[in-house]
Amino acid sequence: MKNFIYLITPALMLAMTSFSGCDGKVPVNSISYILIGQGALFGAGEEGIVRQNLVITDDVNWQNLINQMNTRNNVSDSFTETNINFSEYMVIAVFDKVKGNGGWSIDITNIDNQTNQIVVTVTNLKTGNVSSVITQPYHIVKIPVNNKEIIFETFYKNIGE
Repeated sequence: MKNFIYLITPALMLAMTSFSGCDGKVPVNSISYILIGQGALFGAGEEGIVRQNLVITDDVNWQNLINQMNTRNNVSDSFTETNINFSEYMVIAVFDKVKGNGGWSIDITNIDNQTNQIVVTVTNLKTGNVSSVITQPYHIVKIPVNNKEIIFETFYKNIGE
């Protein structure tokens, strides 16, 4: 029995630390989200998307975003899904600014269900300077529909730009 406990304890510790937010605290009311797509646009800004955080609740705005993202490359081909049931889900999309080099990411690291609002934590886990290709990181997820205000907490890193 000791061997079994010994093997479980490190796994539980790893699980607890891998869900830590930027402040090192384990979120209590995290909302599970489903990945739609994460990566980078390679149009050197020609897509016309600025650094922004979006909450999309209808198909018209969702299709407009997909079309805009696909201006230079068919980015949506890599999405896990493009047909969203907006009566059950809403889309959270975050875009960083256009970067002068590759290797950057923008990451939704937590979605916290608080009493009167939902807080989406966004940061850059990868901080670039990998290639000379101009990129624009994005991260898109879906969450169950709710009527709370959605607040974004951003922790951008601007190293190596």
